[in-house]
Formats: sequence, C-alpha cells, structure tokens
Amino acid sequence: MAGQLSDLTDGLYQGIKELPIVSPHGHCDPEWFARDVPFSNPAELLVVPDHYVFRMLYSQGVPLHELGVGPKGHTADPRQVLRLFARHWDLFLGTPSRIWISYVLRETLGITQDLSPETANDIYDQIADCLTQDAFRPRALFDQFNIEVLATTDSALDTLSHHAEIRESGWNGRVVPTFRPDGVLDGADPSFAANLKQLGALTGCDTGNYQGYLEALRLRRQFFIQMGATATDHGIELVHTEWLDDPDKLFQRLRQQQGTPEDAQQFYGHMLIEMAQMSVEDGLTMQIHAGSKRNTNTAVMQDFGRDKGADIPIAMDWVRGLEALLNRVGNEPDLRIILFTLDEGTYARELAPMAGHWPCLRIGPPWWFHDSPAGIARYFDQVVETAGYFNLAGFNDDTRAFLSIPARHDLWRRGVALHLARQVEKGYFGRDSAEHLSRLLTTDLARRVYGLEA
Repeated sequence: MAGQLSDLTDGLYQGIKELPIVSPHGHCDPEWFARDVPFSNPAELLVVPDHYVFRMLYSQGVPLHELGVGPKGHTADPRQVLRLFARHWDLFLGTPSRIWISYVLRETLGITQDLSPETANDIYDQIADCLTQDAFRPRALFDQFNIEVLATTDSALDTLSHHAEIRESGWNGRVVPTFRPDGVLDGADPSFAANLKQLGALTGCDTGNYQGYLEALRLRRQFFIQMGATATDHGIELVHTEWLDDPDKLFQRLRQQQGTPEDAQQFYGHMLIEMAQMSVEDGLTMQIHAGSKRNTNTAVMQDFGRDKGADIPIAMDWVRGLEALLNRVGNEPDLRIILFTLDEGTYARELAPMAGHWPCLRIGPPWWFHDSPAGIARYFDQVVETAGYFNLAGFNDDTRAFLSIPARHDLWRRGVALHLARQVEKGYFGRDSAEHLSRLLTTDLARRVYGLEA
C-alpha cells in the first residue's frame, strides 16, 4: 500500500511539476526587474533580507549586526556573513528554510557541495561567479523560473515608477503591483498625518476632509489598476470591522494626531469595509493578512528597526471580527476577499465554515510560520472537509527572497500531490479528479481568485 501511495504521489507531482509559476502575492522589489542589474553578493542573496534565516540565528545567540542586519547604512563583510551562516547551518534542520535554501543552492545555483564551515568559502566564490553572469540577472531568472506573473506589494503612496520602467522597457515579463493602503488607513501609524498630506498631493484631492480622502483612495486604486494591479492587501494585527455613521469625527481626530489607539482601531475597522465596497466597484481582489503581533522585541526594534524577526502569531476571532463587513458586502458574488491567518486553530473552527458559506470569501494558503510540509498537510486536513477545494485561493509564495520562489512553489506542489494521493487512497475520489484538482491548486485557482487569467 505504501508503494502505491508513493507511486500515485509521484505521478501527480510529475503532472504539475513543470507548470508555470503564478505568484500573485509577494514582496519582491520591482526595481530588480526595472533595472535588471546583477544581485550584489551571496550574503545579500541568501541571508540578509530573509527574516526566516536571521531570526533562527538570533534565537541561538548570533548577533544581528554580524549578519549584516541593521539600521540603514550598516554593513558587514558578506563573506563573513555566509561563513557565519554556514557554521550554524544545522540550526535549520527540520525547517522549511533548510528545504528552500538547499533547493536554491542545488537547483538554481548549481552548487554540488554540501554547505558547511569547510565549504563556505568555496560556495561563496561559486555563487559570486554566478552573479556575474547574464543568466543570473533578475529578468533571466524570471524567465528561467517559468514565472507567468509576479505581483509585488506597494504602498498606496508609491509612484510605481519601477513598474512604469518595466512596461516601457519592452521586456515581456509580467510584473504587476498590489495596492497596500495600510499607511493611509491606520491612524495609529506615526506617519498617518504626513501620509494623508502626501496622498492629497499625489491626487489633487483635499484629504483634510473625509469625502476628499475617500476620493483620493479611489483615484489611487484606479492608478494601480491602470498599472496592472488586480488586488489590494491589508496587514492587520486584530480582525475588527465596524460601520461608522459619522467616520469624519474619528478621521479628524486621527488626522490631527489627537486620536487614541481605540479611535485608530475603530477607524481602520470602518475603512476595511470602505475598501471592500470599493472592491465591489472596481473589481480588485482584497487580501487580509491578520494575526501577527509585530516587533515584540523592544530592544531589537530600537536598535535595528521594524521587521527583524520578532513578529509573533496571536489568536484571532474571524467570525465576530468580520461580521460587520460581511453583513454589508459579503453576499456580493463578484467580490473576492482572501483571508490569511497565523492562528491555525481558526482553520476548521471559523475560516472553513465561513468560506463554505459567504460567496465573497476564499481561504489563503498556509502563511509565514506555517508555509512548511507539515503546515500544508494540516491546512488541507482542516479546511477541505468544510470549505471544499474551490473556496481556496491556490498558492502564493509571499517572499522577499526572489531565488526562493521556485523552491516554495515546488514544496507546495509536493504537498498538493501527497494530499491528493492520500484522498484517492482513502477512496474519496478517483485519480482523474485528483489530477484536475492538482492543476487547480497549483495555478488555476490563483489565476481565477486574483483575476490574473490572461
């Protein structure tokens, strides 16, 4: 029986292994593809930008500044950084980072040696040599990876100049922006008032009053759409929505930096509904990433800044949190809202039943801490029985590490094949259905849910 399962898993995997990569959500820098200049060095490629990597090293006492992680202007010898990483390579046993980086070294960079303190210098030189070759420039890798479309995540205040450069260059790679408006929705952001002024300057709207503010947001959304955007993205700590009859009162307090944290939460809860209503109007898919308590290490935040590996998952209440939004727009059949959680306990208890009822909802793939072989297996086990497969959103890699994109999609495809093979083995459906679902989960759902169908 084990042999049959293995053969079926491999057969399903081989059927989807070479499908194009659809990457509808991530954090790659569009400047890479606009300028198409070589990546700088092996440490910047594998270690410095990857919070999965440096948080693990930090947990074992490796100082962040020795990894090249630090305030703007801080530098470290990249060769020493890779040596330090190699000395602690065993820390990553059992983690998806080990799988991803091993794949990048072997499959993308052609490194045949195992990473170790003894081989670190040689591997550094091999990678550095790769980075001097045209085949390892961003656009060439984009084509080599067989990427059909890649979405970046961009501030609502971004001019999208790099996206414009890509368009004007004549290169045929499809790189699209994603509208990320948190900086102009979150009254708790220290830059909120300054961001509103910048929003007004970009749009010519009077963002000193609420109606002018809404019009400015609509104009920015339309600009992003003109530049190819198909989705918005919202990163929130707690799930909370509420409809305010007079949001201008809170807006004015927050704009004048006189609001409380409770005011900011109320206002953002209202604005999530406004964003959903705008998505009904303009067709942008809405993504909500919730459940991360950000920057919990005060000392690291003070010395190194935001997003340095101290973000920790917290419990969520999706049912009550989205009640106001769903009862206002949740029955709209053409609206798509994708929910991402770090609280796995909500998959079976809340998200699957919600997506199995509300026409607008889809469940995003395992995110961040749960983007792993075991996390993928747990995800399918908890959501499919209630939500089915067609209320899922397929896969996205959500990465800043460009070279890891094929590795992350390969890990997902292996997880899909294993899950579906087990479903066939249990007699839930036949191989023909499994083959159809494997393609659906690999590419088709992401195209459909994000509106990326060519």
